[in-house]
Amino acid sequence: MKGKMCKTLQIFIEDTDTWEGESLSEAIVRLLHKRGIAGATVWNGVMGYGAAGRIHKKGLFGVTDERPVIITAIDSEESLRAIVKEILPMVKEGVVALHDTEVFPAANQ
Repeated sequence: MKGKMCKTLQIFIEDTDTWEGESLSEAIVRLLHKRGIAGATVWNGVMGYGAAGRIHKKGLFGVTDERPVIITAIDSEESLRAIVKEILPMVKEGVVALHDTEVFPAANQ
């Protein structure tokens, strides 16, 4: 079985990052939705580190210490490349990645 070739956009940020007074992850998802991107999911990480080498994780009693967040969106290359230009200025620290994805429809579609 062969699926449809698309792209996956992944944005790696921290849960404490903001954009114009709101959570950066929420701002990005709202932008993706507004631009008609097929779908997006925000993943909360348990632990991770970036280029600076500082480990981020959930602290004692659930108190956060800048936990990692990944926003994943899947759509056509054209659609995602167009929106990356809007997202890059929003991400002060983090990584934005675009890679190939093969998408298979659910059994009932």
